[in-house]
Amino acid sequence: MRDRVRGRVPVVVQTGGVRGVPARVLWACAETVVTCGVVLLLLVVHQLWWTNRQARAQATDQVRVLEREWEGSPGPEPAPKEGPEQEQGPGPEPKPVPEPRPEVVTSPSVRESTATPSRAAYAVLRIPRIGLTVPVARGIGKRSVLDKGYVGHYPGTAAPGRAGNFALAGHRNTHGEPFRYINRLRAGDEISVRTRQGEYVYRVDQVLPRTAPRDTGVIQPVPRSLVKPSYGYSAPGSYLTLTTCTPEFSSVYRLVVWAKLLRTHDRM
Repeated sequence: MRDRVRGRVPVVVQTGGVRGVPARVLWACAETVVTCGVVLLLLVVHQLWWTNRQARAQATDQVRVLEREWEGSPGPEPAPKEGPEQEQGPGPEPKPVPEPRPEVVTSPSVRESTATPSRAAYAVLRIPRIGLTVPVARGIGKRSVLDKGYVGHYPGTAAPGRAGNFALAGHRNTHGEPFRYINRLRAGDEISVRTRQGEYVYRVDQVLPRTAPRDTGVIQPVPRSLVKPSYGYSAPGSYLTLTTCTPEFSSVYRLVVWAKLLRTHDRM
């Protein structure tokens, strides 16, 4: 009896051929999902970390270059283009307050101004409250100015320290994000703008937490919101306007900070 049991040959039934195809498909799908996740993670790291590091380094270098140049004998400051700030009466309507991205800027005159190369930085903006030191360049072009970590000077608005509205735009997230924390500014905080000719100190006066992207009133020579008229001014003066997108990581609205010229320190 034992010999008969020992002599039996086991029979193996192969059923994996049918189940193997769905398993391989499922495995391939899982690999694809993991690969896409890794690529997405790398893109997020690039946008939120690498672009900030690169832009901040470039902006810091530009600040050093400007200040080394200014240590020499003072020279004439480049004359600003004639614009609405030269008049106290009604003037041409300024360009809308765009998200700092090229697809939003549609006017030919604005597109032409955004071609300004990065070496055109001519001023240094400092905001002690948020620990910001950043170069200012003419134009609000994404590639030529804002993505370099610079702050952009709206074309057609006043020069630093001049009568009118010196209006600036900056990224709130990625590419140096210089204006990320301007929502923390409060009335009384000081902001300085230094150029070859001197330093101009402004004092924060009003903060408009949210307005529409097309609220052109905020960068008028006498700034006043067209969407929320209770925010803004009714008399000529020397104003500084900071604009950026809000809420963070979106471009649905604009955040606006206004300041008034407090004092000047001209270089002789």
